[in-house]
Amino acid sequence: MAPPEGEELPSLPQEDSLLPWLNPAARKLMRTIRKVICMQCHNACRLAATVDGDRLVSVEPDETFPGTKSSYPITKGCPRRRNILDYFYHPGRLNYPLKRAGARGENQWQRISWDDAFAEIGAGLKKTIEHHGPEAIATTSGTGRTHDEIRQRFFNLLGSPNHTGAGQICYGPYCVMSNVLFGWRLFPVVRENTRCILLWGGGGPRYWDVFWNAALKARKENAVKIIVIDPRGIDSVKQADLWLQIRPGTDCALALAMINHIIQKELYSKTFVEKWCYGFDELRKRAAQYPLEKVAAVTWVPVEKIQQAAEWYATLGPAVTNHGMGIEQLPGVIETLHAHFILSALCGNADEKGGDVFTTPYPGIVHEQEIAAHDRLPDAQISKTLGMDRFRLMSRKGFDLVQSHLRRVYGNEAFARTSYEVFAHGPTVYRAALTGIPYPVRAMITLSSNPMVTAPNTQLVYRALKSLALYVVADFFMTPSAQLADYVLPATTYLERPWLWAYSGIVGSERALPQTVEGRYDRRDDYDLWRGLGLQMGQGPDWPWETLEDLYDYRLKPVGLTFKDFMDQGGFLSSQKEYRRYEKIGFATATGKIELYSKTLEALGYDPLPQYQEPPESPYSRPDLSKDYPFILITGGRHLPYYHSEHRQVPSMRKMHPDPIVQLHPDTAAGLGIKDGDWVWIESPRGRIAQKARLFDGLNPRVVHVQHGWWYPEEEGSDPSLHGVWKSNCNVLTDDDPDICNP
Repeated sequence: MAPPEGEELPSLPQEDSLLPWLNPAARKLMRTIRKVICMQCHNACRLAATVDGDRLVSVEPDETFPGTKSSYPITKGCPRRRNILDYFYHPGRLNYPLKRAGARGENQWQRISWDDAFAEIGAGLKKTIEHHGPEAIATTSGTGRTHDEIRQRFFNLLGSPNHTGAGQICYGPYCVMSNVLFGWRLFPVVRENTRCILLWGGGGPRYWDVFWNAALKARKENAVKIIVIDPRGIDSVKQADLWLQIRPGTDCALALAMINHIIQKELYSKTFVEKWCYGFDELRKRAAQYPLEKVAAVTWVPVEKIQQAAEWYATLGPAVTNHGMGIEQLPGVIETLHAHFILSALCGNADEKGGDVFTTPYPGIVHEQEIAAHDRLPDAQISKTLGMDRFRLMSRKGFDLVQSHLRRVYGNEAFARTSYEVFAHGPTVYRAALTGIPYPVRAMITLSSNPMVTAPNTQLVYRALKSLALYVVADFFMTPSAQLADYVLPATTYLERPWLWAYSGIVGSERALPQTVEGRYDRRDDYDLWRGLGLQMGQGPDWPWETLEDLYDYRLKPVGLTFKDFMDQGGFLSSQKEYRRYEKIGFATATGKIELYSKTLEALGYDPLPQYQEPPESPYSRPDLSKDYPFILITGGRHLPYYHSEHRQVPSMRKMHPDPIVQLHPDTAAGLGIKDGDWVWIESPRGRIAQKARLFDGLNPRVVHVQHGWWYPEEEGSDPSLHGVWKSNCNVLTDDDPDICNP
């Protein structure tokens, strides 16, 4: 993006341009160390940022922080950390609010003040409400590394239930189904007594490095068995004792076959199941529909491997099971997670040391969900949630039902649920923008999200965003989505804002660098964004905290701390760890037990037991399509140094991985005349993209894997290019028709 007329974009300050009257040794003594949490992925590594005035000098692992020792090799080698100076001082960073100056998508911008931006956006929101009601204003979120509870506060006070985002197909389903079955969120933690690790669908390196490091250590020191279920022979397969190369989309059938084998051979934990599980007899009947031979034909996994995986997992306890995008983005995600969690319950690994434990939030503080103010959204507005008539589980309808059980059992701790368990249905939101059915969506605010790259069916998303009367984007860089906006607002990175993260215990992060440096940049926290808009919309009394730090003071007040006190004493409070809490309080479900047969799903009108459904566009469900489209497409793999669609504009990182890669089996490539390194077309009924071929014998010849998240920041930003968003973006190929979405 070109800078506004008459303005130069900032460059990295030189050492000798700051405090020139001091020699380097004296300047070094004046540097300060700030404790920060890196939020450039979800490992949330604790780092020490060295700052000289308003200049970032370096970011290193914080060796004083508990837990850094175990993750030090990962943090030390992380390309996102090592290249942070190139990222933070990149000339393409958004520095000031921008207003569209030409037609939508022309990449013509003029600089505007924050006050004017708030006033004009507020006026546009009021106009939308006047003509269509608050429900006509929607929002999209990213990967949960911003304050989504604050976003939801704004929208709940505004009266709109229409929040969508990546959490619907990334970790959100996991959290929801864990709460549905167990009444709390499971968290796999490898301990010294762990004997088996089941990695399902990409749960190894590239996804969660800290967990994978612990798994490798356990295998080396304690001879722990590692089972990997994945269509690709990824890095974790090289360390696996057993690899089940599954046909993509058939995971639910595989899990049910393992359940059936465990039950038939009586390998489950009988005492635990009898006392603490509800619906075992019904599960036994359902699982009996999935004998090994039948499922082997469906999944392409040999009978003996399914049998071995089931027996190892059931008999080598305690065991942990982790999963990745391979499950989260299946058409059958909920049913698969249901069966996946049943395995943990059957074998007595739930809330067990060395198994899948319950995270314990720090008691007493004000948790995120209270800040989200869900109680302020009237029932009449909740009922207008787009898609809630069909997609009830991850809507307020499902959220409130589950929450009623959690609150009864856990009290204040129940408010530690993630805000991205509450959604409108994304594909329905975009269709409402296009068609006005069941009512129009006319305005949208996107925060740290890039739906033109990360949402399925890019062509439909593009037309929906173009149709809006008002579109606002807040981000770190100009993106393909931002190019379609009316206003683009510069967001603060983790270095320019504080952080209070209550997941298991509490960790905190200081503001290492100012959010505003006169003459160089003026970025705002997302709290400032939502509060600023809230004041414009008459929400003033509900935003009594002027800054994010003030809000954190409020949240910590019940435990007698200010945010400064909290950071001064280390920025970490660990809640007391306790296993088998259910022995005292039961499980926070309708029955007080782990619900193998889910009363929650039943109450919402769904099948209370998992059932396998053939994927909607497989060679078996659509043989008519397979004539012209003979291969199975998968898009879930992630790759360093990028995180989803981020970081491709940073030269030092782009050099590590310059081009998008499509993996295909050598036999497949030979049959098509493709050589390693060729640029090739990949086509589906939705469109066509190009990626660079890499021959890979870790794939079934009938499966093709294309990389996720690709766009080209260096290419023309104006429409139709939109930074090359159509060239290699896998979501040009994918479908989001509500009729094929998980119900």
